[in-house]
Amino acid sequence: MAMSTSRLRLRLFEILEEGRIGDPVSTAVDRVLIALIVVNVAAVVLETVDWLGARYRAVFDAVEWISVAIFSVEYALRVWVADARAGPDPRARRAARARYCLRPSGLIDLLAIAPFYASLFLPTVDLRFLRMFRLVRFLKLARYSPALGSLLQAIASESRALVAALVIMLGLVLTAASALYLVEREVQPDRFGTIPDAMWWAVATLTTVGYGDVIPATALGKVIGGLVMVFGLAMFALPIGIVATSFAQEIHRREFVVTWGMVAKVPLFSGLNASGIADVMRLLTARVAEPGEIIAHEGDEAHSMYIIASGRVEVLLGSDTVELSDGDVFGEIAVLRSSRRSATVRAIEHSRLLALDAVDLQRLMDFQPTIAEQVWQVAAERVGAENLTPDGDLAREEISGHKRER
Repeated sequence: MAMSTSRLRLRLFEILEEGRIGDPVSTAVDRVLIALIVVNVAAVVLETVDWLGARYRAVFDAVEWISVAIFSVEYALRVWVADARAGPDPRARRAARARYCLRPSGLIDLLAIAPFYASLFLPTVDLRFLRMFRLVRFLKLARYSPALGSLLQAIASESRALVAALVIMLGLVLTAASALYLVEREVQPDRFGTIPDAMWWAVATLTTVGYGDVIPATALGKVIGGLVMVFGLAMFALPIGIVATSFAQEIHRREFVVTWGMVAKVPLFSGLNASGIADVMRLLTARVAEPGEIIAHEGDEAHSMYIIASGRVEVLLGSDTVELSDGDVFGEIAVLRSSRRSATVRAIEHSRLLALDAVDLQRLMDFQPTIAEQVWQVAAERVGAENLTPDGDLAREEISGHKRER
């Protein structure tokens, strides 16, 4: 019984936290939760419209009750499975659950349901303002968005630089406000009579918003105002540049890691060391295939192999049809010999592919004999020397391998 409970906890951990590529249950759960979050946020926004709130109150209440029920179960399960990888030590298991509860994603999960229970158990207290905290559910999308996750990671990694930029901007606000206070306090005591009063103008000017409700009246004040605008353009763009650069680096790093993992799993390259895999990665080119687009025609000259980064394709091989998806490879033997395609490959949905041209790989193998030896050895072991026929790109052997894997 304990073993079955442990397996259940591990399986739920894989579904909720890891989201393994190609796992249909994990994909379905993610999509349901994403749809529920979107519906929730839309309901919270629309119910603030008086006539919509009055007319569809029952619908909005039903969405709230169903959402809270599902989010509560999700939160409880996430707490329960947080220690799935912690081992048998009770202290390690408790620490793993505490880490989930205290990390940002866990706090967001809790805040997503807390307003409902607060109003339910404290009916005599006016907690209507807490209903707006339901919009925190929108932040749950960060768990399912790699791009948003990368942005948050970029901000976190540049926190010191951003804090430094904030200190500089605060210094500029104080300096600008103090300068206008000294110059304009006699002319406009109601607007620049104190440094705190002048800080409103400084913030509006440094950010180049320029509301126009407070403006310098003296010539010297206008000169100072012009200088403040120029400094504002330069300094307030600084944190944007910091975040943009870090975000681009984070996206590149994430794509590099994903691509590295896919290349390392390709049978032809599985025996290569880190340097060899890096050399192969430099030869990859990106390609996008739209639904219904033919990627390879049967009978065409085979000169490239493809790794499916995302999406789904179908291989039409005689009377057989095989579906391939994220991480799968097709045409890998084609990069080793001049041949013709034995099957037609067509995209089922929008797919991102990584292509490796046979000429590029052959050039690399000519310059790197070690890589050539390992690639040919793996190729011979995979398809068998008796299958290296004079024609065909060995698609039948490759696809049969995919069938066995599936």
